[in-house]
Amino acid sequence: MLTDIRQRVGQNQRITREMAAWLFEHASDEDLSALATQVRQRFHTPNEATWLMMSIINYTNVCVARCDYCSFYRLPKKPGGYLLSTEQVCAKIDALLALGGTLVSFNGGFHPKLKIEHYAELFETVHARYPDIAFFEMTVAEFMYSCKVSRMSYAEGAARLRLAGTEWITGGGSEILEDGFRKRHSPLKYSVEDYYDAQREILRAGMGSTATMVIGFDETLDERLTHIERLRTFQDEMDGALPSFLCWTYKPYNNDLGGEEIENEEYLRWLAVCRIYLDNFVHIRTSVLTRNEGALVALRYGADDFDLPTEDEVTQTAGATISEDFDAVLAEGSRLGFLLRHRDPFPVRLQRESGV
Repeated sequence: MLTDIRQRVGQNQRITREMAAWLFEHASDEDLSALATQVRQRFHTPNEATWLMMSIINYTNVCVARCDYCSFYRLPKKPGGYLLSTEQVCAKIDALLALGGTLVSFNGGFHPKLKIEHYAELFETVHARYPDIAFFEMTVAEFMYSCKVSRMSYAEGAARLRLAGTEWITGGGSEILEDGFRKRHSPLKYSVEDYYDAQREILRAGMGSTATMVIGFDETLDERLTHIERLRTFQDEMDGALPSFLCWTYKPYNNDLGGEEIENEEYLRWLAVCRIYLDNFVHIRTSVLTRNEGALVALRYGADDFDLPTEDEVTQTAGATISEDFDAVLAEGSRLGFLLRHRDPFPVRLQRESGV
């Protein structure tokens, strides 16, 4: 099997789902690193990686989804719930700017009173006030719920946000895109095909999106493979419209699911499999947010990019720790032998040019 995989990778051919499973279960760390690095070099200069500093602003923790792996949410009208005002959101953006950050991402909950129009008004305000900052506005999951609350189709919701100047709706909220997993842990969220229907309309409206995945719950290897198999198919369908794939790890504290956090070795092995299998993605990003300095070892396992987060209550309430000693993280990349370059936010690819 390893010989066949090496031959395919060497000839820029795809590996199969069965090969991906074999790699994760049987390949040595050294072989995984070598193969993932070989695929990485199709897209990127060897021994170079990129990064930026960003903030994830959690504008509300009110949510009706009741996902058992979430430590962040509060049900409507329950103690501890909040919804930030526009001025409070702007204060958080100012804090990021003071640290030199260049990207703001929004991530909240399924708030039953927040319609697409509410988001559009917020985004129009921050665009006007911060014209030089890039914004990742909402996740696909939040977009889906808000469209339903607004009684809008995904195409209508995407068109309204595009009119408000929205350029990005990230792939957040995907976790494991396998319907059995979703029925166990987030039955009130959405089906896998519904998720992709929404993301497809986001891209068709001329906005950018990304691919994400979270591992380390109780998912099986088969469920993980289903996630990346369906993702690769979607990326083919959309002519490579998603610029990046980010995988991070579940934090098991202060929620109903609990469990144990996976070791960094498993994270690195899985990220390498993703780099080899997801051959239609340019960027594979590693998660400093959930792995801290250990995330940069993934640069040897196919990753080429990462961000330095300044805050994210969703993961922090579940046990993630964020340090503002960014120099220590960057020093780890240099120690591993990589030249690290600060980058601008990825540009949004114009979908009309690709015929999407």
